[in-house]
Amino acid sequence: MALCAMLGEGNAKGVEMNRLTMTMFEPVQAHKALTQTIWPAIKAAIMAGHRMTVEVKSETRSLPQNARLWAMLTDVSKQVDWYGRKLTPENWKDVLTAALTKQDVVPGIDGGFVALGKSTSEMTKPEMCELQDLIEAFGAQQGVKFTAPEFIDPDTGEIT
Repeated sequence: MALCAMLGEGNAKGVEMNRLTMTMFEPVQAHKALTQTIWPAIKAAIMAGHRMTVEVKSETRSLPQNARLWAMLTDVSKQVDWYGRKLTPENWKDVLTAALTKQDVVPGIDGGFVALGKSTSEMTKPEMCELQDLIEAFGAQQGVKFTAPEFIDPDTGEIT
């Protein structure tokens, strides 16, 4: 199948290519995906005159990890006064990811400051675990009682 059809684009004329994402988790499955699906799609697109970029990266955080993150941030938001202020879960995400990734801060256009750094949606599963460990440690220092359920898959170690 042509890459445009796989990506739901229909007509390849002058259309910018979208993204094809496949998760590979074991050697036989990865080899099959690369040789039977990805390579034929890339080859067809290149032969049709399109330029392609291939990116290989670690899998990002899971949806259960993300759900647990927001439950934890909500608990911190409800239970911690930060220098006389209550922060939103979104604000706490910025504060805690800045602590984890050593984010830089620059002056904003109209005053204030803007934190530069990594989005949690781009974090790998191990990075998300590290962030949640940091939140647990910070929460323990602040007396936070976490309500987020923890169901850990004994086979994968993932939060489900």
